[in-house]
Amino acid sequence: MDKHKHALVSGLLCGALVCLSPAAWAESPKMKMTTPIPPQITTPDVVDSRLGTLRFSNGMPDAATIDKVYDNLDFARAVQTYLNTLRGVSMWAAMKGPRDIGVPDNTLLTMEQMMDSTGMYLTPNTVTATTWLNLDLTGGPLVFEVPPRVLGLVDDAWFRYVTDLGFVGPDKGRGGKYLFLPPGYKGEVPDGYFVVRSPTYKLWAPMRNFAVDGDVKPALESLREHTRIYPLSEAGKAHGPVPNKNGSMVQINTIAPNTYQYWEFLNDLVQAEPAGVIGPEITGQMASIGIVKGKPFQPDARMKAILTEAVAVGNATARAIAFSPREEGIYFYGKAGSGWHTGFLGGYDFLVDGARQLDSRVLFFYQATGITPAMAAKMVGAGSQYAVAAKDSTGQWLDGGKTYRLTLPKDIPQKNFWSVTVYDSQTRSLLQTDQRYPAIGAGTGYPAMEGGQQKVAFNADGSVDLYFGAEPPAGKEGNWIQTVPGKGWFAMLRLYSPLEPWFDKTWRPGDIEAIR
Repeated sequence: MDKHKHALVSGLLCGALVCLSPAAWAESPKMKMTTPIPPQITTPDVVDSRLGTLRFSNGMPDAATIDKVYDNLDFARAVQTYLNTLRGVSMWAAMKGPRDIGVPDNTLLTMEQMMDSTGMYLTPNTVTATTWLNLDLTGGPLVFEVPPRVLGLVDDAWFRYVTDLGFVGPDKGRGGKYLFLPPGYKGEVPDGYFVVRSPTYKLWAPMRNFAVDGDVKPALESLREHTRIYPLSEAGKAHGPVPNKNGSMVQINTIAPNTYQYWEFLNDLVQAEPAGVIGPEITGQMASIGIVKGKPFQPDARMKAILTEAVAVGNATARAIAFSPREEGIYFYGKAGSGWHTGFLGGYDFLVDGARQLDSRVLFFYQATGITPAMAAKMVGAGSQYAVAAKDSTGQWLDGGKTYRLTLPKDIPQKNFWSVTVYDSQTRSLLQTDQRYPAIGAGTGYPAMEGGQQKVAFNADGSVDLYFGAEPPAGKEGNWIQTVPGKGWFAMLRLYSPLEPWFDKTWRPGDIEAIR
């Protein structure tokens, strides 16, 4: 007997007598309107699944099944919320780090002796005096006078691209006045500014200050002389230098947590920014696990346990995506051909033929900070390009107790300089060793590194061999980056002002080979 008729009969009989057993349903009479029911639209009484056995009576789940599927639904939504909000929580952590060490918003944190391994930052470079800056628009429109000869960007509180600064921004490296308008601003907009309307109240505006003939001091002097930040209401008044803390050799954490605290960071972000600013789908995901603008986030014990497990699984998923991506298109030379991969499948907005590349987005924001078209676009002789490797030539994870060699063929395609940097696979920050800067590089724009780095030795044919290990091979100290036994690591190759052979792949780096 079909199950639709069963439901009708059940309602009648249960009201007058008692509910019939499943066996009795099979004997239900055929009614005038009975037709054959396609079996694929019905639900079996017993379903075996990864959740265990699910039980139904006439398609209706029993109490245990209801509990199982709702626990699973909350868990699944929490994992997806983690993956889809990773960028926002990463930005919240990046903004929180400077505040925690006494650097208020609208002031500067500059790595005046370059970025070293003391602080926790996602895959920073060690070759420019980088400035970090949080802009706060909660008080209204804000003027930011940008110094000349910098390369910078502005991302919003959800780590979405807003504008570029400096060489690839509207000021074209000459410096200039930027006017940032807060969400929903309807007031007068004066002339004389590069006007930027922000979707969020908080913005992140890092800048690279470039050395001149290997000397970073002129760049730092320019930063102090030209940088000004003040409310639009105070335009026309005299403003002194912006407070600037030296961030070199400073302990700081700017990396998002992988514990329940992740959800607390996410809730703080949601409460600080306009409702729905990340769009209805992700806003709905967050609401489904209890994070809603204007409401307290107070999960009960059951939900807190689910959220704690979900962030652990979400983190594990992000690690698999970041270090062993399965998308063929992420690999520069094919998944089977080399371990070098990009973080920009689909460009800075992670779009391919109108489809968002979700794994590529997770990969990038789990490993890196700062999103701009300038990082992903093909710009021959300008901008920068990046390649990441976490495995050796045999597909094994890179091991701090082994010694490896990486060969870069001659004519490394860059007009400014190149570098290879080593990161801790746990923190995704610079690997902490006896070396202050776990990096090697060369080129006309490569800066003099405080703390010492021997000059890189090239081979007779113009190629260069780089070595990684706990101890340097004899005579190779200048071409060696130290690693730590018991710690995993990964490498990033950077090309500043890359040339055409990088893009057409007529030049390609070797794989990282274990030599002992």
